[in-house]
Amino acid sequence: MFIAALQKTTLLDYPGRLACIVFLANCNFKCPFCYSKEIVLEEEIKNILPLKEGDFFDFLKKRKGKLEAVVICGGEPTINPTLLSFCQEIKSLGYKVKLDTNGSNPVMVKKLLKENLIDYVAIDLKTSKEKYQKLTGSLIKNVAEKVNQTLSLLKESKIDWEVRTTCVPGFIDKEDILKIAQWAKGAPKYYLQNFRPQKTLDPAFEKVKPYSSQEMEEMRQIASPFFMSCDVR
Repeated sequence: MFIAALQKTTLLDYPGRLACIVFLANCNFKCPFCYSKEIVLEEEIKNILPLKEGDFFDFLKKRKGKLEAVVICGGEPTINPTLLSFCQEIKSLGYKVKLDTNGSNPVMVKKLLKENLIDYVAIDLKTSKEKYQKLTGSLIKNVAEKVNQTLSLLKESKIDWEVRTTCVPGFIDKEDILKIAQWAKGAPKYYLQNFRPQKTLDPAFEKVKPYSSQEMEEMRQIASPFFMSCDVR
């Protein structure tokens, strides 16, 4: 497991729980607007001094009784073949586990759900189905269908979960938001996140002007009827 970084405390990333965040390197998407290129691009990853798994678990043992949960994000965590055993060890220490995923590996998500190794999932829906292949730069065949399978698994599960979309001008518009909302209908929570033009995978996106607060609110109103909770982050 390539642990690229550890954020020792967060009050924001796992709703209602004090958590830490572990960042796993590598991703099977190459979204041009991504601002985590240091853990996505191979030429950047090679410059990282990874945290040893043993040191990470020593940290968790010392924080028992203080921290409540571990948020696993990336990159894309589900492409790691040892993710199951990684989650098993975290759970054995009494922690809740939240998984942040792009939804491209329903096989792994199904295993995690079956073995009760995740307690909360945040799935990023990048765009509408027809734009998925182009926007994500993914080499995965029928990637939108893979994501759809993960969505179905979450809808059938009994765990808490949410859907997120980063609103990138030029890639996500009101029409896309409506299509995404119809696709994800039934999710407990849907969050719209405004684009941040900083350290993007494609440097050209650093010049893209984010949506205004009013525009974000207009998109929220479009999506809101399809969810119990819909907010802008």
